Amino acid sequence: MASEEELFASVDALLQEEPALPPPAERARLREAAGITQARLAAALKSTTQTVKNWENGRSEPKPPRLEAYQRLLNGWAAKYPAPGAPT
Repeated sequence: MASEEELFASVDALLQEEPALPPPAERARLREAAGITQARLAAALKSTTQTVKNWENGRSEPKPPRLEAYQRLLNGWAAKYPAPGAPT
């Protein structure tokens, strides 16, 4: 059986990892559910529409500090607009 110290070390290691974004299609679903255009999202993240398109089709991934901001936004949208069939 794992000790509390071992469990905390494992949890701390997970916290040190880069934020994990949802799959590209889910990113697009969340944005669309929120009624936000790619252009508006790009403006909010001080980026370009093409960059947002690339994030949503899996061609590229955001880098810090946009990564953390985008993750925060996606988490907020996921709470407001859960995927169909997702536990609530």
